[in-house]
Amino acid sequence: MIDRNGPTIHELWARTRFSVVGPLFAAPPAPGELAAEIERLAAKTWRHPVTGEPTRFGASTIERWYYLAKKARIDPLTELRKKIRSDSGTQPSMGEKLRQAIIGQHRDHRSWSYKLHYDNLRARIRADSAIGPAPSYATLRRYMKSTGLIRRRKISSKDTDGVRKAYARLDAREVRSYESAHVNALWHLDFHHGSRKVLTRSGELVTPLLLGVLDDRSRLCCHLQWYYNESAENLVHGLSQAIQKRGLPRALMTDNGSAMKAAETCEGLARLGILHERTLDHSPYQNGKQESFWGPVEGRLIAMIEGHEQLELGFLNELTQAWVEFEYHREVHSETGQTPLERFLAGPDVGRPSPDSDSLRKAFCRQESRTQRRSDGTVSVEGRRFEVPGRFRHLDRILVRWAEWDLSCLWQIDERTGVILGRLFPLDREKNSDGIRRALDPITQAPEETCSPSGLAPLLEELLAKSRATGLAPPYLPKDETARTAGLAGAGSKPEKETS
Repeated sequence: MIDRNGPTIHELWARTRFSVVGPLFAAPPAPGELAAEIERLAAKTWRHPVTGEPTRFGASTIERWYYLAKKARIDPLTELRKKIRSDSGTQPSMGEKLRQAIIGQHRDHRSWSYKLHYDNLRARIRADSAIGPAPSYATLRRYMKSTGLIRRRKISSKDTDGVRKAYARLDAREVRSYESAHVNALWHLDFHHGSRKVLTRSGELVTPLLLGVLDDRSRLCCHLQWYYNESAENLVHGLSQAIQKRGLPRALMTDNGSAMKAAETCEGLARLGILHERTLDHSPYQNGKQESFWGPVEGRLIAMIEGHEQLELGFLNELTQAWVEFEYHREVHSETGQTPLERFLAGPDVGRPSPDSDSLRKAFCRQESRTQRRSDGTVSVEGRRFEVPGRFRHLDRILVRWAEWDLSCLWQIDERTGVILGRLFPLDREKNSDGIRRALDPITQAPEETCSPSGLAPLLEELLAKSRATGLAPPYLPKDETARTAGLAGAGSKPEKETS
């Protein structure tokens, strides 16, 4: 039996042939005695290079080997190797229609095994003999492997545009492993559906999800925590802890889950200067380091607590922190040859210091513009009214920042600089019912002395001057209303009584 890690069949044959004719070069026979020496070698028993059984070689065969080795003065083993057949790899027994049928069948069913392809191909040939004679299983398998028609894991059971694009990408682009050159240059983040259920306070058994944040270069787990669901709130909660533990990374890779694409997550990463890189659809191999990390989580951590009943989320998180800090971080990684903690501390590090908790809370928020209602100076956010300070009552649009899961903190933002101007509070109608109102501060600085307007407006004076400059009579018929007005006034009044 051939050892797959040892020499190939061609190399074994070359070595065996050279061991047969080697003595003829080490001790050259005298002139006229070469044929006798070859006959003597042909009478000997040799070990077959493949089966290991005793065998003999003919004199003409040994003579041919001798002259081949003699021709190659430097490397005789190259000449003594078994020659490759001229039709090797061509499968001449397979016609063009048969080849096209195999290619089309593999294109439609990439996840089939070679045996399943073989059985279905024979069924097609029985139904349509024009395809050609059925090849043997070995011939079909060799042809499919040599032409790249290999079996691939099914990406998804659905036939969508994203799945088809993923298959096309795998056909057109190579897949290669990668590693960042610096610590904190790239982090991986993902949620993992656990295999163990936990007991909630309401008495229900639910399957928690594990949020993991992993450094690409060192494989250090920046943070690991179990949650009840995959939401943007839990993602920000765990990622903020990872940042405060290890510092600000330069880039973060996630998949395309709803929590990863939430406005709070994307805008927060942008404000912190973290490049958000998302994997392509149906391409989890791009985040392979994070996916492989779930192996030891299930194989070691979860396996060690399988005998514990009535597991609660808080205790599960406590066990998880103990395992990751005192075992995973201190075990030598099979690829790096170092422990994750040693490799993380060794650097080189391109991370940045972590901001405080308040800055992180203000960063992971969504930011939108809202119309201010002039009647009461409020804006509407998530169906609730918030009061705008009176000094901003003249603004039509107010830029606000908030997190969907925490409406207790709502900030007003300067649209041009992005600076936080102040905090907005909910509208308290009961408090406003007391009738006490603050005096409004002037929006602009008014002059010390205000004077009432006098004379015509400048625009009207300009229009009147243009009209008079034409030299034309005013386009109306003047009418003297003095007499009529006086007459009407006299007719409507009563004569005074004469007095003596």
